[in-house]
Amino acid sequence: SRKGIIPEEYVLTRLAEDVPDHARYRARERRARFVGKNGACNVAHKNIREQGRFLQDVFTTLVDLKWPHTLLIFTMSFLCSWLLFGMVWWLIAFAHGDLDHSTRLQRDPGGSASGSLDSFVPCVTSIHSFTSAFLFSIEVQVTIGFGGRMVTEECPAAILVLIVQNIVGLVINAIMLGCIFMKTSQAHRRAETLIFSKHAVIALREGKLCFMLRVGDLRKSMIISATIRMQVVKKTASLEGEVVPLNQIDIQMENPVGGNSIFLVSPLIIYHVIDKNSPLYDISPVNLHHHEDLEIIVILEGVVETTGITTQARTSYLADEILWGQRFVPIVAEEDGRYSVDYSKFGNTVKVPTPSCTARQLEEDKSIMDTMPLSPKGPVRKRSVKLKPKFTLS
Repeated sequence: SRKGIIPEEYVLTRLAEDVPDHARYRARERRARFVGKNGACNVAHKNIREQGRFLQDVFTTLVDLKWPHTLLIFTMSFLCSWLLFGMVWWLIAFAHGDLDHSTRLQRDPGGSASGSLDSFVPCVTSIHSFTSAFLFSIEVQVTIGFGGRMVTEECPAAILVLIVQNIVGLVINAIMLGCIFMKTSQAHRRAETLIFSKHAVIALREGKLCFMLRVGDLRKSMIISATIRMQVVKKTASLEGEVVPLNQIDIQMENPVGGNSIFLVSPLIIYHVIDKNSPLYDISPVNLHHHEDLEIIVILEGVVETTGITTQARTSYLADEILWGQRFVPIVAEEDGRYSVDYSKFGNTVKVPTPSCTARQLEEDKSIMDTMPLSPKGPVRKRSVKLKPKFTLS
């Protein structure tokens, strides 16, 4: 609006002067997650041309839909079937002459009007309009009989339509009820009570750098045959120049009971030893920032004890969510003859002496460990035993 008053060159100069220096250069955004903290995959599928493939598996498509869409399809499937067969019943009554009183009189010209009405047998009794035909369609499909309308032996076509509508109604009930049951009992609902620590840590364990995280189950019903695995997702380039934006590399996991199977009766610390075969072999504290192209995905699978359904819980850790030189505090203690878990300290960590170098440098230079102070041991609860005091006189 001030373009006609102030020269254009002055306006452009003032706009350039008003822009602060730090806003001219935009900082690099944080790396996009491949898997969210809640386990959802952050992948958008675009330009899918063969949409008909989803219709070939209608049941899975209905289960994957959101609840408002599922309820809308559930309601419309019944309404459309009732309207369709209501129209069929109305056409049968119209073709048979059940809706026309003059047709009834013509069928018995020698009798009286009252006698002709008594001798006339309709295909379906008490159908006088489309509304009554629609009500009869609902009664047939949902097996609700009020006693006012029924099929007679006059029309074989009406008996055939009755059989077809019953079969169609059973199929719709089976599909819709099965879909709702599967949506309410999906496996990812059980995964809501499987929790992971917000941060992962890297610290020394048995003289080696280890990547550690904590996993726990909030329910008393256990996860049977629980297995856990990890993958590193990062952008890589091959020797031929091919760029792989999401290269998934499996890394070996270790846990207190050995192997990948875990007994998840209490929270466990799962760790990975960073050795020469590990993709984290050259990771140092300098690389643990939000600009680093690194993401570690953790996948926990198992069978739900109560339902027998296989469930899967997922989470991920970006580079800035990995804490160097820290370890998890103990949360399991023995109280009154049983073990108790304090989940308020589930993600708490403490600093421990850790070399600020890569696992490769630590393996090549053993003298680094000699300069490290001993890490203080965590508190260990011991049984109280009364001993007689001993005195020494000197």
